Amino acid sequence: MSQGPSRILTTHTGSLPRPAALTALYVRRSRGDAVDDAELAAAVDAALRWIIPWQRSAGIDIGNDGEQQREGFFLHVRHRMSGFGGTWRRPPRGDVERYPAFKAAFEANLAGKQAVGNFAPPKVIGDISYVNDALVHDECRAFRQVLAEQDDGFAAAFLTAPSPGIVAAAMRNEHYDTEDAYIAALAAALRVEYQAIIDEGFLLQLDCPDLALERHITFQDRPLNDFLGFAEKIVDAINTALDGIPRERVRMHVCWGNYEAPHDCDVPLPDIMPILRQARVGALVLPFANPRHAHEVRCLAETPLADDQVVVAGVIDPLTNFVEHPELVAERLEHVARMLGDPHRVMAGTDCGFDTSAGMGRVTEDVVWAKLKSLSEGARIASGRLFGPGAESGA
Repeated sequence: MSQGPSRILTTHTGSLPRPAALTALYVRRSRGDAVDDAELAAAVDAALRWIIPWQRSAGIDIGNDGEQQREGFFLHVRHRMSGFGGTWRRPPRGDVERYPAFKAAFEANLAGKQAVGNFAPPKVIGDISYVNDALVHDECRAFRQVLAEQDDGFAAAFLTAPSPGIVAAAMRNEHYDTEDAYIAALAAALRVEYQAIIDEGFLLQLDCPDLALERHITFQDRPLNDFLGFAEKIVDAINTALDGIPRERVRMHVCWGNYEAPHDCDVPLPDIMPILRQARVGALVLPFANPRHAHEVRCLAETPLADDQVVVAGVIDPLTNFVEHPELVAERLEHVARMLGDPHRVMAGTDCGFDTSAGMGRVTEDVVWAKLKSLSEGARIASGRLFGPGAESGA
């Protein structure tokens, strides 16, 4: 996972804007409408060919497929795994519930979106197993083919996969006798996806918002220790699912939810950092542009990671159409480097994805590219200051 000695590399957290035609198809399918497979495949292929040049033109070093091949960062598993059916409603967000006027505005904004995230997720009503690994291999190969055709120029490429914890939290168990049994079944099934991404030659990013987010959703009315116990259980399950996979090929993204709200019920990073450190991964992807958590960058010094672990520092906010100034980006990256004590262990990234479920993105497409370009410019400035002459150009 090391990025080498010369400069800070740039990446992002996975989801990028989807073309309107592709989003419309995903929304129709989520609604239960019939969608022509050939039409969807053609829209996905066009989106892939569109998303890669945009990343490179913005200066992204470690890019991905923008999650164009999925309707959401975890909902795709219902098409690949058995056991899902019906629907249910997730508990409300604890921070949103505290502010009635804000809640009304928040819900009105969501109601106005044509987005996959507006539809209720399924429940678990049968045995969980990964029944169609051809789909994940096809996904990888389609991405690799477009990369080869476009001579993409990425230093490396990654694909994302969900944590067992976010699936367990978002898709209620109505089948297994215990939560432990459900989580174990999810970890065994998701291992198929994790291993496929690695076998196909990509870096694996695990999306684990559950390790922070669920404190103010599923566990909002329960003691902190109950949530921490859940987080430990999920990290154990992740480690089991990653058995035999080189840790330097895996990075883990943790956040408090990709939505604009007060976030004053969020669990502090210091409370969960000792648990995150137990994950056998080569990098943590953490949100430090988030105004509720930016100050918690000091956890990197107070609860240090292993010497060979990298931090992908979120220095771009995916929820606002402000374009961060490159000097601010550089300042944030330099601060992370000071906390880690080693600039070689820093990458520049975003706090979260820009369209985690198709149609949910708040930042317009043109502003997304401007923000990623600013990310790259800020990383170049910070590299020059941290690594010396020549680093700004990657020399």
